[in-house]
Amino acid sequence: MTLEDLAFQLRQTLGILHKQDIQTAASHLGRWVPDAAGQPIYLGDDCAAIPDGNGYLLLAAEGIWPVLVGSEPWFAGWCGVLVNVSDIYAMGGRPIAVVDALWSESTDQAQAIWQGMMAASKAFNVPIVGGHTNCQSPYPALSVAILGRASRLLTSFNAQVGDSLVMVADFEGRSHPKYPFWDAATTKAPADLQANLAVLPEIAEAGLCDCAKDISMGGLIGTMLMLLETSGCGAILDLDTIPYPPEVPLDKWLVSFPSYGFLLSVRSENLPALQARFQQRGLVCAAIADLVN
Repeated sequence: MTLEDLAFQLRQTLGILHKQDIQTAASHLGRWVPDAAGQPIYLGDDCAAIPDGNGYLLLAAEGIWPVLVGSEPWFAGWCGVLVNVSDIYAMGGRPIAVVDALWSESTDQAQAIWQGMMAASKAFNVPIVGGHTNCQSPYPALSVAILGRASRLLTSFNAQVGDSLVMVADFEGRSHPKYPFWDAATTKAPADLQANLAVLPEIAEAGLCDCAKDISMGGLIGTMLMLLETSGCGAILDLDTIPYPPEVPLDKWLVSFPSYGFLLSVRSENLPALQARFQQRGLVCAAIADLVN
């Protein structure tokens, strides 16, 4: 496959096309909104970071892909919690609690979604504290919101020219048989899940990094584009330096949701110490691009 063919293929990917829908919200909200005290809350991060005392409250919400909710309700429920937890850790925070809004065509369908959410709630040690449930809906749907807190932020607005763009991922997993998902979570011990995620706030608090974004349904490519947009940078991506699981082709990996995956923008002097933190957990941590004007 030529570089031109790969670029054309990536542009047609559903996950990347869906990310363009964010512009409908941005056109109404702009780049930031003021909090009650007039301080700016910037829009475009994985969470809204709301100034609160000596730190920040983190607030986020995710709607789950309707196809997944209808075809694999347990996994959809699990992912509803997973993706929100990842958003909090990607901001350098720690989760406090989640709420959900669930629509289903029957109580049986709702049970499967609830079982998935409860399994993830226990695995990530994040309680579900309320929400909305409707079991008489003409369609199944799921949305989950989360609250967290951070003392020092990782934000996608802080990338700088000269930084290294670093991919972090967990290759101890398996491909989903139907969708571009890499599952490194559902069979992992809860203690390992939580310890792997805890590295993110640890590097923020240690001053090793101030810019991150979790790799979402847009995959590595879609997530990189969003980070570059908010920071106003460009990047030279070296495809030959991108690690990927041996059973997944590179073109698929570039648009896969990795379940545990983050992009970090890192100053060169901090790169060795940052890589050591993740590698001590058996995680992949590789510089894959240079940030430019």
